[in-house]
Parts: sequence; structure tokens; C-alpha cells
Amino acid sequence: MAIIVNLDVIMAKRKMSLTELAGEIDITMANLSILKNNKAKAVRFTTLNAICKALECQPGDILEYVEEDSDE
Repeated sequence: MAIIVNLDVIMAKRKMSLTELAGEIDITMANLSILKNNKAKAVRFTTLNAICKALECQPGDILEYVEEDSDE
């Protein structure tokens, strides 16, 4: 997929664990882990909003577009 989720990088910069973030934004650790590990197919804007608020960041700090090779 061409969208890379850099949630783990921002969490490390903010020294916040998966458990802490999941509790703060009221999402299951399983769903947050799926997002963090780049396995999610979609993310709700409400979830993205809550993550950005909790981590004091912008959506572009978490989501990155990387062009895919045409061979893939």
C-alpha cells in the first residue's frame, strides 16, 4: 500500500505506550496495533482526530504517501 502509518515513530517521540494511547483515545489495543503495524485498510477521521489530539501532532506526522513501484 502507498500509505505508510508512522504511528510508532510519533509514539516513541512522545514516549507514549500503546496501552496509554489506547486508553486515552478509547480504542482497543488490538485495533490500535493493527493501525500501528500498517495492517489497517482504513482509518476513521474521528480516530485520526483523537490520535492527533493525544499525541499533539498533525495527520501528516502519522500518515505518509510513498509511491509504489509499478512492478508490484
